[in-house]
Amino acid sequence: MFKHAVLFSVLQIAARGDQRWLYLETHAATGSYDLTGKQAAKTKEADQGIIPLIEGEPPCPEMADWLAFVRSRTLKSYPGSPAIAQECLGKKDRMIFFERHPAEYEKLKNNLGDDPRTRALKEDGYKGALTLQPRHGERMLVFLDPSYETERDMDALANWLPRAMKRWPQAMFLVWLPLFRDERELEFGQYVSSLDFGFVAGTRWTEFSTKESALEGSAIIGLRTPPPMARPAYAIADALEKLWA
Repeated sequence: MFKHAVLFSVLQIAARGDQRWLYLETHAATGSYDLTGKQAAKTKEADQGIIPLIEGEPPCPEMADWLAFVRSRTLKSYPGSPAIAQECLGKKDRMIFFERHPAEYEKLKNNLGDDPRTRALKEDGYKGALTLQPRHGERMLVFLDPSYETERDMDALANWLPRAMKRWPQAMFLVWLPLFRDERELEFGQYVSSLDFGFVAGTRWTEFSTKESALEGSAIIGLRTPPPMARPAYAIADALEKLWA
């Protein structure tokens, strides 16, 4: 939820100027989620997260447009990052989404519809992305949202990012970072945020589990992002921190 609200605000700012964008996701997933389904009922994350926000007032002005967009989609089609990009980016922008899992890839293609700005690719996002280059007049914005299921996931991203930043010296990067109770992500987050100028914004929610491995927060690291993109991220983080406290 936090990452989607921040992504929405960043892409809104990106779309305001005359810049043409090449937006890229290495781990796109399905692009849309049923919050009334069995998986959502099992975790109950939506019950304690997005649903109360939909039913109430925005915690801060920076979340108002994103929440309006979520409401327009209903709980059966909660918009993930590909849907947010489609909503925010302009007619001249391009979007490329990588998803290697066959079933999720098929759902992603279906959810993207016939939007001519988009392209879904069923392959490893890290390998596939490095074969791409922005066209003349385009600037890249890369959103990274891997699974973080194992330490290997962090290692893979830590190894890939410097290569990508060297290949695309003008590209901006947004990295989602889960915050765990045992702080396993701390060293990784410090490393990523040191790679270039930008911002780090995050929030932790009320403790739901006493397990040391439990997920208890969410953060976004922006690299090569200008200050106007950082301000709403900080505002959203502060608002949610106060709400969940």
